[in-house]
Amino acid sequence: MKSALAILFFMAAPAKAFAPTSTRQASLTTLQASSLEAILFDCDGVLADTERDGHRKAFNIAFKESNIDEEWSEERYGKLLEVGGGKERMTAHWDEVGWPDIVPVLGRFDKVMGLHLKKTDLFMKLIDEGAIPLRPGVLRLVDEAIANGVKLAVCSTSNEKAVSNLVSTLMGPERASKFQIFAGDMVKKKKPAPDVYLMAVDEMNLDKNRCVIIEDSHIGVGSAVAAGISCLVTKSSYTANEDFTGAKMIVNELGDIPGITLKILESLVPGGLEAKKGVSWSGARFEDSRRAYPTPSQWHE
Repeated sequence: MKSALAILFFMAAPAKAFAPTSTRQASLTTLQASSLEAILFDCDGVLADTERDGHRKAFNIAFKESNIDEEWSEERYGKLLEVGGGKERMTAHWDEVGWPDIVPVLGRFDKVMGLHLKKTDLFMKLIDEGAIPLRPGVLRLVDEAIANGVKLAVCSTSNEKAVSNLVSTLMGPERASKFQIFAGDMVKKKKPAPDVYLMAVDEMNLDKNRCVIIEDSHIGVGSAVAAGISCLVTKSSYTANEDFTGAKMIVNELGDIPGITLKILESLVPGGLEAKKGVSWSGARFEDSRRAYPTPSQWHE
């Protein structure tokens, strides 16, 4: 590919129901997906660019409504994203800068839990209002996967209720019915620990060697690598300059036609193009803004 996939941001109405994007596209992307069994999506930053204009705003509204003198700037929130999980993020922030006077020492855990529940409700309201669209190419890839019998899951550090609402509202209930949701509160350790992905593999009875994880951050890549599952990175607003060592492919977005297809994802699994070419993608880092994903000349021999 000679140029990067264009990054397009747009507002879209929530999807009503599953339908292949077009007959022509379906014919172009039909895949004999014998090697690819499942796609495991992260949620925030992958399905939708939710962090800056979703979660951050919801946190700030929750603080204000709780009479807490706190407002996270875009820059501060970007730094806090180095910590996985919203409750953990608040705790790390106040451990660093000092806890609000309104929060007693013995009540910190309960306050953080309550704030996170409030934040989740506010975030879901933003989703319901259509304030946060899906990223380009997500519906196209999901439709292609459904048409070819590839299993789908979302594996996130976010609240299960928020993830399920995002998938159902933005993709439509019929597509949502094809997904299994695995959230951070379901496991003992959040990303970069591999727990949420290993839970998905176990409960969906998957072969790790036939799965691809789609992530947007170095924390997510670390989780994928620890789980022993191939990972593709689609950069998001906060993660463009992160170190994605361990990812097998790095793109600006999943993109519309042609974009990232099942055939491309299939090439990332053991026994796919990686094995056929006799090359290793381990440690791939492609920062050239002129290319959205590596060409054969960029593979690590």
